[in-house]
Amino acid sequence: MTIAVDFDGTLVTHEYPRIGKPIPFAIDTLKKLQQEGHQIILWSVREGHLLQEAVDYCAGRGFEFYAVNTNYPEEAPEDRPNRKVTADLYIDDRNLGGLPDWGIIYQMVHSGRAHQPAPSANMVADKPHHSAQPHRSFLSRLFR
Repeated sequence: MTIAVDFDGTLVTHEYPRIGKPIPFAIDTLKKLQQEGHQIILWSVREGHLLQEAVDYCAGRGFEFYAVNTNYPEEAPEDRPNRKVTADLYIDDRNLGGLPDWGIIYQMVHSGRAHQPAPSANMVADKPHHSAQPHRSFLSRLFR
């Protein structure tokens, strides 16, 4: 599977143009997914030296991307008509619903459930968490 992953807010906290603090288990999860045969593409708004800083940051932690802002390592970004990369899955903190925990991301990709909604915070092992007042999302309250 080809996975495009954002940098700011996804692998590190948002402090653009500086590099933020590491998000726990992000790089380790990418390493594990890569070891399992997935191709990981860095898909970032960063360009030039800011992009290189992000690539170097990950390399310094032992992770090398398959490609950076391109579909293939040999493809030049300036040869592309747009910045969108082709991937089976995009991991980005700007997803509807936000960025799940990296443990959940790994389980979703590894189990083949990556194209299903992420479990909510009230879900444990795909079973509802029983509490006196179950949490209902804004949309579920709106459409009930």
